[in-house]
Amino acid sequence: MKQNSKLRSDLLLFLAAFVWGIAFVAQEEGAKILQPFTFNAIRMTIGGLVLIPFVFALNGRKRAQKEEGSAKTLLLGGILCGTALCIASALQQTGLGYTSASKAGFITALYMVVVPILGLFLKKKVRPVVWVAVMLSCVGMYMLCVTDGFTEINIGDIVVMLSSFFYATQILLIDYFVEKVDPVKLSCVQFFAVGIFSAIPALLIEHPPIENILAAWGPLLYTGVFSCGIAYTCQMIGQKGATPAVAALIMSLESVFAAIAGVILLPASNTLSATQLIGCVLMFGAIVLTQVPIKIKR
Repeated sequence: MKQNSKLRSDLLLFLAAFVWGIAFVAQEEGAKILQPFTFNAIRMTIGGLVLIPFVFALNGRKRAQKEEGSAKTLLLGGILCGTALCIASALQQTGLGYTSASKAGFITALYMVVVPILGLFLKKKVRPVVWVAVMLSCVGMYMLCVTDGFTEINIGDIVVMLSSFFYATQILLIDYFVEKVDPVKLSCVQFFAVGIFSAIPALLIEHPPIENILAAWGPLLYTGVFSCGIAYTCQMIGQKGATPAVAALIMSLESVFAAIAGVILLPASNTLSATQLIGCVLMFGAIVLTQVPIKIKR
C-alpha cells in the first residue's frame, strides 16, 4: 500500500514537470508581450480561479478537524508558499532579460541541490543514493542546457541563481504544510497570494495596457490553467508522499521536457545535439536511481 502511494506521488510530480516543461514555450511567447509581474499576476490568479470549484467540492467530504486552527494554518501556509513562489518567479523572469534561456534553465534547476542542503538544517534525512543522483542530474542538466558555456557570470545569472533558493524554499514549505492542511486548498490560497503580490508592482511599475493582455490570451490560459491550476496542485499532492530531495529531482525534469517541447513546437529555433540527448538520458537515469530500493545488511 505504501509503495502504491509512493508511485502515485512520483507520477504526480512527473506530470507536473511535464506540464511545466511545455509551459516554457508558452512563457517565452508571453514574455514577448507582457512584463514579468503582469504575466505572473494574471496567470496565478487564473490558477486560483480554476481550483475554486474543487475547493467547494472538497468541503462537502472533509474529515472532522478544528476549523479555526485549520483555517489559520491554511492561510499562513498559502501566504508563505505564495511569497516564496512570487519572489522566485519574479527573479527568474527578470534574470531572463539579462542571460540566455539555456543558462537560466540550468541555474534555476539547481534548486534540486539546494533542497537537500537546506533540508539538513531542518533535520531532513537524505539517503546517500539521492546525493549521487543529484550530482548525476547536475551533469546531465549542464549538458542539456548550457550550450554556450559559462565563459562569464553576469547579473542575470546571479538573479536567476537567487530564484533557485526561493524555489527550494517553496518546496520545503510545501513539504511542511501539506501534512497539516488539504493540498488543493493550500495550492488555491498560494495562487491568489502570488496574484495579489504580483499585481501591486504590475500596476505601480509596469502599467499593462489591456490590448497586450488580450494579445497574450493563449500563453496566459495555458500557464494559468495547466501550469498553475494543474501542475502546481500535482506538486502539492505529490509532495505529500515524497521526500523533498526526491521531489526536487523529479520536478527538475521540466528542463528535459522543455527541450523536447521546443523541438516539437518550435522546430525552427530548437534542435537537440548528441550532447544534449546524453544530458537528458543522465537526468532520467538519476531519477530512476532514486527509485531503486537499496537495502543495507546489518
